[in-house]
Amino acid sequence: MKTPFLFKNANVFFRVLVLSVFVINFIRCTPPPPETPVDNSYKKKLITHREAQVLFDEYTKTNNRILTASRNGQPDSRWYSFTIEEMEGYIKYVKENAKKQNLKNVGIKIYMGKYPANHPVNKMAKPEYAGYQTIFLMPTAKKERSSDVNMKSRGTTSDENEKIESIQPMNMTNLSPPPNHVSANTLN
Repeated sequence: MKTPFLFKNANVFFRVLVLSVFVINFIRCTPPPPETPVDNSYKKKLITHREAQVLFDEYTKTNNRILTASRNGQPDSRWYSFTIEEMEGYIKYVKENAKKQNLKNVGIKIYMGKYPANHPVNKMAKPEYAGYQTIFLMPTAKKERSSDVNMKSRGTTSDENEKIESIQPMNMTNLSPPPNHVSANTLN
């Protein structure tokens, strides 16, 4: 009588089975890599809602009044928003590309801009944003200069980060064109 193949190699089969169970449990029980701690320097820059309202009110009384007058009484956009996921994704994109380029002191500047009346529709979050002001995010890094000593002697410094031409800026924010009567004078 012939012995079936499985029984001939039962010892090998059980060894493979035990090893597989061990490997699967080890992989499943391995903790995820620790998250990089977040720099808490932002805490020194937090403001209260009341302080934010003061800034909004000052903008309303000054800059926005001038913009509205230049638009024949039609108010311009007042706020801009990105989702947390969009911001996190963009920050990750900037960090990864900056790391590949060995850039130091990476940051993001927020620039004011304005969509031309004939701006391409696929380059705005919504087609009705043409003609309104917007913001865009520009990746920056501290530029290494060999002439820092010369600059300081002329009264200028290189503390300001400069834009990174090799990493794309981000726009296509949602904005409020124009504010309605409810949100015109309050933060929403």
